[in-house]
Amino acid sequence: MTGETTPTATDLGFVPFDCDHHYYEAEDAFTRHMDPAIAKRGLQWANIGGKTRLLVGGRVNRFIPNPTFDPIARPGSLDAYFRGKAAASDIREAFGELDRIENHPEYRNRDAKILKLDEQGIGGCFLFPTLGVGMESAMLDDLPAMRASFSAFNRWLDDDWGFAYQDRIFAAAYISLSDVDHAVAELEWALERGARIVNLRGAPVPTPTGNVSLGDPRHDPFWARINEAGITVAFHSGDAGYGFFLEHFGLNAEFEAFRYNPLRSLLNSTPVADAMAQFIAGQVFHRFPRVRVCTIESGASWVPGLFARMTKAFKQHANAFPEDPCETFRNHVWVAPFYEDDMVEIAGLIGADHMLFGSDWPHAEGLANPVAFVDDLAGLGDADIERVMKTNGEYLIGAPA
Repeated sequence: MTGETTPTATDLGFVPFDCDHHYYEAEDAFTRHMDPAIAKRGLQWANIGGKTRLLVGGRVNRFIPNPTFDPIARPGSLDAYFRGKAAASDIREAFGELDRIENHPEYRNRDAKILKLDEQGIGGCFLFPTLGVGMESAMLDDLPAMRASFSAFNRWLDDDWGFAYQDRIFAAAYISLSDVDHAVAELEWALERGARIVNLRGAPVPTPTGNVSLGDPRHDPFWARINEAGITVAFHSGDAGYGFFLEHFGLNAEFEAFRYNPLRSLLNSTPVADAMAQFIAGQVFHRFPRVRVCTIESGASWVPGLFARMTKAFKQHANAFPEDPCETFRNHVWVAPFYEDDMVEIAGLIGADHMLFGSDWPHAEGLANPVAFVDDLAGLGDADIERVMKTNGEYLIGAPA
């Protein structure tokens, strides 16, 4: 059902599954379980000029302007801005009035989160980091400390959220492929605790001898275990380490959320498309046919361009691919479009059965009312709307083998 001004789950006739919810990390998320021997090489807090700053590897990190999340923006406060309906000479104007995080226990407490899901009419959700999706790139010059930091982070995540809380909140363990043995061990640890989804950085994999493709066979032990377990791998947007690309154009390489630059907004550098290209070209899905991948909070405007490149490549070099790479994509990749994307176009390319509903709640750039995402599915039939809003997400979170 579409066209409602403020739709609810009752209006829909089914209970949606939201593939993009977030927590705001506790201040000890990376430190509670960190190995004290290398704690100074990881994340720390410092008072600098009367303000609490995040230090990563001893350097001030600006991935999140306010990493304590207090105060915090209201959910959906940037909705009109991201739809191109409101201009702002300063992004701070678009955020509007901020709120104290203590007023929103659902941002950091799983039982309060369950009550909020009930209020929103959401049956379940994937749950992702806010700060965490920028920290792997921030520690690329110290891979052992980076892996230790995310091991500590995952143990905090298990403490505070769990990996399948009440079979409604499915938090994504964060794993780096920078050492495949460590990645497999971390995956096994998460699987033992009920994880149904893991998150990887959508970028080439850093190793002690340089970057390698996500599709490189050296990662096969990890993909073999994913294939066997039957769980979903998510690539949630964040800092993909594309600073080298920005530096090429004389831009600041440091990723800062909400820092606008007109040139940066127009450049054609799309980490998520490159990540999926690495899978396709590396034939990961053919070596491990049960692997299923979803892209979250990266929108879908990159899909037509990637499909055009894959179509041309297959026509020119069919022998380089086991099958039409567009079909490989359609069979193994699920995409969560932004609410401002052309949903009908994306459904025509990948099928509505591979599109996901993601509200990005409670982020400012997301939706204040998650279920309102249905209004942006106008043009799809009722059966396809239910697939996008409910069935596809539930399929991806199905119990592992």
